Order: sequence, then C-alpha cells, then structure tokens
Amino acid sequence: MMKTIEIHTDYIQLDQALKKEGIIGTGGEIAPYLAMHEVRLNGAPVHEKRKKLREGDVLTLDGEEYRIASRS
Repeated sequence: MMKTIEIHTDYIQLDQALKKEGIIGTGGEIAPYLAMHEVRLNGAPVHEKRKKLREGDVLTLDGEEYRIASRS
C-alpha cells in the first residue's frame, strides 16, 4: 500500500519529508540514513540530502513507497 506525503508548497526537500514522516528526528540524521538505506525517487537512487520532491513523485524507502501529493 502506497502512503502519501502531503505538501503545501511546490516541493519538499528529502530531509524535510523524512522528518515529517517521523523516519528521522533531525536533519543531522539524513546522511547516515542515506548511507544505510535504499532511497529512490521515481526509481532512481537518491544520495542528495536536500533533493526536491514534487507533486506526483514517488519516493521509495527500503521498498516502501510514498507518493508526493499537493494539498488542495
């Protein structure tokens, strides 16, 4: 089942999205998280801490999918 991350702006940065979902507690935890987990955006590997996620993107974290959706 795909989860949804709602955004209120044009984009959300990867570190902000992970904090919003409670996956990491602080921005300082993003580098170790990326080193230890498989993170993909629309199927491509992601290594950028502040990668911009936009509406319609699919973020995959260790096989679990999240769709980025704009809140209307």
